[in-house]
Amino acid sequence: MALIPKRVKHRKVHRGRMQGISCRGHNASFGEYGLKALECAWITSRQLEAARIAMTRYIKRGGKVWIRVVADKPVTKKPAETRMGKGKGAPEYWVSVIKPGRVLFELGGISEDLARQAMKLASTKLPIKTRFVIRGKLGVTS
Repeated sequence: MALIPKRVKHRKVHRGRMQGISCRGHNASFGEYGLKALECAWITSRQLEAARIAMTRYIKRGGKVWIRVVADKPVTKKPAETRMGKGKGAPEYWVSVIKPGRVLFELGGISEDLARQAMKLASTKLPIKTRFVIRGKLGVTS
């Protein structure tokens, strides 16, 4: 199951820029523990799904997982060995634009060491550096 939107206003979008830090979504608001991004990146829907699966498998049936980001930006690609011109390619996959400070996942209802290990497994599936954060505490490092 890919995390993609049901419908979008525009089928193709500009590439955009990934400058600055995240101005919203930088605190754990739903669960007690979170996984915070420390770098800019495009994270694909497949990477988000792989991280979610790794986390939920580790915590088994306990706790609750919140996914705080959604891959809502289509990335287009032209077919291989195609000449220049003839317009923009077809949408190939979906990404989420991540800036530093953004909370990607949250966990609740489990112990801290279990959450820490689950987030560590999830972070190995992502192409960026991340930090384990606890709700209400500042500067928690892992």
